[in-house]
Amino acid sequence: MRHILFLFVFFTTFSDAQNIYPQDYFRSPLDIELVLSGTFAELRSNHFHSGLDIKTKQREGLSVYATASGYISRIKISHYGYGKAIYITHPNGYVTVHGHLQRFSDKVEAYVKKHQYEKESFEIELFPDINDLIVTKGEVFAYTGNTGGSGGPHLHFEIRDNQERPINPLLFGLKVKDTKKPIVKSVYAYPINDLSHVNGSNLKQKLRVIPQQNGDYKVEDLTAYGKIGFAINTIDQQDLAANKNGVYKIETFYNGAQNFTIDFRKFSFDETKHLNRLIDYKHYKDEKERLQKLYLDTNNPLSLYKEKIDDGYLVIYDTVSNVYKVKISDFEGNETNIDINIKGVEKQPNDVASNFTSPYYIKSSEAMVLEDQNIKVEFPKETFYDDFFIDFKVSGDTLKLHENNLASKKYFTINYDVSNYNSEDLKQVYIARLVGWNNFLSYSSTQRKDNTLFTRTKNLGTYCLARDTVNPTITPVSFKDGQWLSKYRFLKVKIDDEHTGISNYRATLNGQWILMEYDYKKKTLTYDFNDKVVTDTKNNLKIIVTDNVGNSTTFEASFFRK
Repeated sequence: MRHILFLFVFFTTFSDAQNIYPQDYFRSPLDIELVLSGTFAELRSNHFHSGLDIKTKQREGLSVYATASGYISRIKISHYGYGKAIYITHPNGYVTVHGHLQRFSDKVEAYVKKHQYEKESFEIELFPDINDLIVTKGEVFAYTGNTGGSGGPHLHFEIRDNQERPINPLLFGLKVKDTKKPIVKSVYAYPINDLSHVNGSNLKQKLRVIPQQNGDYKVEDLTAYGKIGFAINTIDQQDLAANKNGVYKIETFYNGAQNFTIDFRKFSFDETKHLNRLIDYKHYKDEKERLQKLYLDTNNPLSLYKEKIDDGYLVIYDTVSNVYKVKISDFEGNETNIDINIKGVEKQPNDVASNFTSPYYIKSSEAMVLEDQNIKVEFPKETFYDDFFIDFKVSGDTLKLHENNLASKKYFTINYDVSNYNSEDLKQVYIARLVGWNNFLSYSSTQRKDNTLFTRTKNLGTYCLARDTVNPTITPVSFKDGQWLSKYRFLKVKIDDEHTGISNYRATLNGQWILMEYDYKKKTLTYDFNDKVVTDTKNNLKIIVTDNVGNSTTFEASFFRK
């Protein structure tokens, strides 16, 4: 014990300034062959994936082992995100993160439930002291699951440095079988200004990609002039999985010289939101395809870029022939190349994109307030990456705020003056965003201050006021009022809300708060009788569920248990 504590103190100044990561320090967190459903820095919705998603054979309940000795320094349980997650700090300064867990080992479970009952909350975040929950390498401290925002059973596993920066765990010697080359799905070329063209057009061009027998690709020869850039849609796959994963490195070469590199080795959480600057965000929102730009846009703070000759842009001159090459690599060094021959041809583009204009112009470097009738929208300074004309229209309680195809860096605020509503009606009024072809009412987290309803969001689009008059539903699962439940391990009810979603719930037995675990994917609340709150033969269960505008439903039932 004293030795472990010494190591923790000694290594508090550890820094990842070194380039070599320990290869034999961490073991695998599972006792099965590592097969991945998600890779490090993979492009996700508005963020880079910060770890590995390890398949668990479509099962829950596999043992999770401490990859090295250390102590459990953080435990977070939430309905969404990582669900049940454990963070272990190790003497060498690194932290391992384990997410979507089903349950914990007995000693960890007892520690967590003690605090949950004290705080009367399922969702909880704990920071144990260094001596509270010490683990040794190979010790089972949890079991795999599907909690939180998981799309199926798996273990989310991270390794972070002492500055909380996630690093690709494969750099530490973990092995995944992968002999497959990355796959190229599409290639696009971009004329950057009004005088440039690709194949005579000033518009973004999808290029014809020709697969080669060796797994590489060739793009049909093209003509161009002026300043241009490229973007690609590429994925990687491992030998034992069909998942479409992210790649490890992308390098470009212009006439034989390297001019641009994207290296997905590590990143910081502060920058992960800027993924939307790496991709063609408008294309993603319109076409549901993530194109990684092989050039550096303005106001792009990502640290993933290494070589940046001319920021990855090409300048094509008349009559000059050029060769552009893209090399894509996975972690195991499997490489895929794309060859593009470009002939310089000076000509006037035959089509120039028409630019949208409006009375309202957003300057990214300045704060901006738009106001009409009863609606005000407040944009902080540097909400967006670029300056642009915004489409802003108000009709009654409906706000048209551009198309939702521009990325925002910060939250902005939409305010509704609701002084014309009576106080009773306002209890059920909320701000909704209209989504999809059928204008589905999507609840946008709504707060009230005096006579103003407001929501903070990063999404442009169409908003309106809506009312939710429907109470949540509570339905017992596999038990009835007055039933004997002596042989039951778990007590379950299903809860749901049609419009604004569940805000909170509270359950009691004989007036005493009980811990019920909420699984939003299955819409269930579950109580474990092993918590031993029940000591009486006859028991009265009461559950209150409230939605996001305050509508509530109370469920009461009695049961018997020996």
